[in-house]
Amino acid sequence: MLSQKTRYTIRALQHLADNWREEGPVRLDAIATAQNIPRKFLTVILSEMVREGLVISHRGREGGYELALAPIDIRYGDIIRLTRGSLALVPCASRNAHEHCNNCLPEAECRLRGLMLTLRDEMAAMLDRVTLADAIALVPPFAAVEPDFEAG
Repeated sequence: MLSQKTRYTIRALQHLADNWREEGPVRLDAIATAQNIPRKFLTVILSEMVREGLVISHRGREGGYELALAPIDIRYGDIIRLTRGSLALVPCASRNAHEHCNNCLPEAECRLRGLMLTLRDEMAAMLDRVTLADAIALVPPFAAVEPDFEAG
């Protein structure tokens, strides 16, 4: 599951991408209000994104924040890795932060790990293809079909 910090970061960067090269830097209060992100938390998030090289901060009366890279050059997979550390749902399936799971089978015998490795690879491939420049549907194509759990 994505942390609140990761979700706020994605929304803040999406907001900056939506305003890419239009009116200059976007004020912190404008982002906080539009994206419903607490101002203090947003300050911390944007400071981290400045250190990571994804955002530029401008001081002064006309100051604010803007993307340091074009939206097409910022992938969702990178954002999640920067804020969460890994795309894996379990520690043993992480490429960069691998850890053995507590109270589990040996990794060579764990079918859950095999499933999580496949899921991580599929999710990484998708998230590394999609950038802040891509239009993302508010309702995914499969959302119209709800599973019938009572049938059967």
